[in-house]
Amino acid sequence: MNENVLLRGGQVCDPGTGTTRTADLLVRDGRVAEIGTDLPVPEDVPVLDVTGLVVGPGFIDLHSHVDSIAGQRLQAMDGVCATLELEAGAARVETAYAAAARDGRPLHYGYAASWAGARFAAHTGADPDDILGVLGAPEWQRSSTPSERATWLNRLETELAAGGLGIGILLGYAPRTDPAEFLDVARLAANAGAPTFTHVRELVEADPTTPVDGSSEIAMAAAETGAAMHHCHVNSTSRRHIDRVLSTLDSSRSAGSPVTVEAYPYGAGSTAIGAFFLSPDRLPAWGMSPSDLVLVDTGERIADAARLNEVRANDPGAPCIVHYLDERAEADRALLRHALAFEDSIVASDAMFVSWPDGSRESTEWPLPAGGRTHPRTAGTFSKSLRLMVREQGAWTWLEAFRRCSYLPARVLDRVCATASGKGHLGIGADADIVVLDPETLTDRATFADPTRTAQGVRHLLVDGTFVVRDGELRADVFPGRALRGH
Repeated sequence: MNENVLLRGGQVCDPGTGTTRTADLLVRDGRVAEIGTDLPVPEDVPVLDVTGLVVGPGFIDLHSHVDSIAGQRLQAMDGVCATLELEAGAARVETAYAAAARDGRPLHYGYAASWAGARFAAHTGADPDDILGVLGAPEWQRSSTPSERATWLNRLETELAAGGLGIGILLGYAPRTDPAEFLDVARLAANAGAPTFTHVRELVEADPTTPVDGSSEIAMAAAETGAAMHHCHVNSTSRRHIDRVLSTLDSSRSAGSPVTVEAYPYGAGSTAIGAFFLSPDRLPAWGMSPSDLVLVDTGERIADAARLNEVRANDPGAPCIVHYLDERAEADRALLRHALAFEDSIVASDAMFVSWPDGSRESTEWPLPAGGRTHPRTAGTFSKSLRLMVREQGAWTWLEAFRRCSYLPARVLDRVCATASGKGHLGIGADADIVVLDPETLTDRATFADPTRTAQGVRHLLVDGTFVVRDGELRADVFPGRALRGH
């Protein structure tokens, strides 16, 4: 249901041409039809006055685990037009695409092939029901036999052929695996013309016994195979070693390797409590203790190593908040800013699904029912990033913000997704995925105590030419999201 409209008098930022100007923008049939000053109003096209507001391409989130109507609605209020599950991937991409199409989505969606899912199936003979639920399972964390490796490599190739947007590699959850396996995945991706999205293994500073430094491994694999290597959430995997890691990646990029990087503006992450790097003996390497972990569903702060071992044994898939930096400290806030300010660093949320006390991860109600739990980054990553880097720090212009939140993530997908070329910019003929922001009020409002509180300042959001957010209010009756698929 495309909604033709003339957006009148906004500050139009097009990162595709690198221009910002006060202009009108005509949306017709789901596309950007015209941009100019004092455009004539076509018959039967309504005019929406956006004077004083910032108009740009909707944000593309390369790293979102929400995969639900409820989660996408929170992200829509944060200015996001596409939520993509590319780090963990989907155990079966065709099944995931079919389920999303059947239920409908307010935002665009897409999935990578899952390295963890493929290895789990090859090692156990069964598909995982939930990737998060098996992160702590030891069966898939060991190095594979030659037969197992051939099996899961073949599955990854099949998943790419089925429309996967690349390969999601949760290497940090199986960090003792043979580095040669990682190179095999990179070669497969390079041959398929598909990007990889990696949660890297441990850094050498935190684990001198690691088979290879996680961030250096990304650079080496890109150089050796030519694969496009995307480094997921560099802030949370690097922590207080962020400057060294960024230097490593900068050297790799300067040498011509196709390495990209993403970050989010929070000093806490979220994952399954059974993750390798959250075992009691691993935490001190990061300057952490069990009390830095909080269970999402219950709010319990883990008291000690004994309680941590108990929870990991009984419910290894339980989502938890991981406090790895202290945002009250200026030195730690500066580290987060460094990750965002790094040249060409992409904003990506690592958004988590919303869960309720009855165990549900979905709701079609809006506003969302009370009691929903998630990480605040689900509702606030993009608005917080822009608040920090544009309004408070002055480190980015609005144009630069759209380049990092919209244009660069779309370009990561260009090599694998034919329809990505119409996204992330506002050229004539571009997809009408458009966000209109109030530059004075844009901010995040979600907290750890109230994680589903929506962002403020997204005045309008069009997805494929349909208003999902209009006048700051989410429309719960529209589902214009489309699949972004690999070719």
